Amino acid sequence: CLGYVWLQKKYVYPLDYKREVFESSKEFNLDKALVFALIKTESSFEPEAVSSAGAIGLTQITEETFSWLKLKLCPKEDIVFEDLYNPEVSIRFGAYYISRCLERYNGSIDTAAAAYHSGWGTVDKLLSQQGGEVLTEFPYAQMSNYVYKINKAYQSYQEIYQNKEGV
Repeated sequence: CLGYVWLQKKYVYPLDYKREVFESSKEFNLDKALVFALIKTESSFEPEAVSSAGAIGLTQITEETFSWLKLKLCPKEDIVFEDLYNPEVSIRFGAYYISRCLERYNGSIDTAAAAYHSGWGTVDKLLSQQGGEVLTEFPYAQMSNYVYKINKAYQSYQEIYQNKEGV
């Protein structure tokens, strides 16, 4: 029975695009489980995903964010916004972005997730209102829900794959 539950959890929390996740996690010094959680939360591993805000790909990046990330990550590479439909490109950009968010917000997964979802400007404004370096409250329902989903997926990936399959 326990084996069935574990298989069911693996189905809900897959390791799709494992090679790409492992490479990007290593490149940006991230926990692989966090990158899998980001993809699970953003697109449920659907590379053709498009949000109502126009964000695309596995890691759901908008064109404006893509342009900024491209300048920082690979200004000389011949990559365009639509290349985010390519899992390798999307995972690399998403991993780079979440790593920058973690860097900016003192390693706080909650604050970094809120910034990935709502932008640095929104998070910086909330931090100035709350008077801290990391967010302790998430006043917007969508932001709060997103942070909850990231944490739930991250915890699930850690529990399911801990000491298994290299995650």
